[in-house]
Amino acid sequence: MVILFLHSLGVHGENHRIEDVEFISHGDRLSGSIVFPVDREIHSAVVFVHGSGKQTRNMRWAEGFAREGVAALVYDKRGVGRSGGEYEGEQSVGERNIVLLADDAVSALNTLSSHPALEGVPVGLAGISQAGWIVPLAAEKSGVASFMVLWSGPVCKVSEEDIFSKYTGDLDGKRVPSYSEALDSRKQKYIWPDFLGKDSDPNESLAKLGIPGLWIFGGRDGSIPVDLSIQNLQKLRDAGHGYDYVLFSSLGHNNMPETFSVATDWIKRSSK
Repeated sequence: MVILFLHSLGVHGENHRIEDVEFISHGDRLSGSIVFPVDREIHSAVVFVHGSGKQTRNMRWAEGFAREGVAALVYDKRGVGRSGGEYEGEQSVGERNIVLLADDAVSALNTLSSHPALEGVPVGLAGISQAGWIVPLAAEKSGVASFMVLWSGPVCKVSEEDIFSKYTGDLDGKRVPSYSEALDSRKQKYIWPDFLGKDSDPNESLAKLGIPGLWIFGGRDGSIPVDLSIQNLQKLRDAGHGYDYVLFSSLGHNNMPETFSVATDWIKRSSK
């Protein structure tokens, strides 16, 4: 694993310091930034993993983490912004791309955890939406992550999310259907296409992990089957895993602004 630290930026905000970094994944150089708190003790550190689409590093959330004592690494998705590699838009939920993005997250996590300023600090993975498939796999692959936090992360197969979101049109609403309603509405049997490889299922990784996790859901989320995700999480909890979840009945899929403090409070408690 090749890790490149670039210390040239050193930009200071009111309560944070930004350090640009680059790291290598599958031979491609990915570009990101670590945002460090400067006015308080760093109690933990996190890599923020993207949702779907052409996502660049999200400095808003990195700075939000820093305000709460969490150092955060955010990066441009491969093939986007200043990151090399090729962006996969056509088969973004195929096995190859899910695994590739998980490996990118592992490289980012290794970069963060080996930073000299973070010696002895617990490091974890956080993300939103599509990251629900990526983060558990990255945590399993790395063996470095101490915790996970996911906003609107599906805890189900990609095919199950596809069945649900096709039924809802990916739209939030005051009433969203159950997963079984979406499944029963189908006139034809759903067939997972072979060219996408394995139908990724985060439950497989989650069953193997022994780290705590938090999932934040919105009750009006029309993008992922929240009821099925909670059922699967409850099964994992019953099996002894330290997976917490919270459901905000009035919120939809993109609920980070309203619930960010819930996540940072949980990270602080879990890092003690």
